[in-house]
Amino acid sequence: MTNSAARNIHQGRNIKRFREMLGIKQDALAHELGEDWSQKKISLLEQRESIEENILKQVAEILHIPVEAIQNFDEEQAVNVISNTFTCTDFKGNASVMNFHPVFDPVEKIMQIHEEKIALYERMLKEKDEMMARLERLISK
Repeated sequence: MTNSAARNIHQGRNIKRFREMLGIKQDALAHELGEDWSQKKISLLEQRESIEENILKQVAEILHIPVEAIQNFDEEQAVNVISNTFTCTDFKGNASVMNFHPVFDPVEKIMQIHEEKIALYERMLKEKDEMMARLERLISK
């Protein structure tokens, strides 16, 4: 039994989680993967527990995340990390939530995701413009 199977890591669900965190729709991911892909095919992919390495690499590249993130993300472990690095009381004993060990700058991360989404949309718009130009040339012939 592989390590990921022993930990019940669902790679399709992980793709869905990362895709949603980045604000990327299934249609957009399908478009980036190529002509053979559709929204329905992405939906089916996200239901699969285990996914072929070559597909994982393509998806990871599009989402700008390491393949290992999809292969190894374990929600239970993430919850453990969060519960062990957050406290539920402030210095006066009042209920609050504070992270004393942040692992990233949230503003920087939001900006990075925003920039990546803009780049994806710009690529999609450029491809649409190129396709429209090709169609106009075909119509004019």
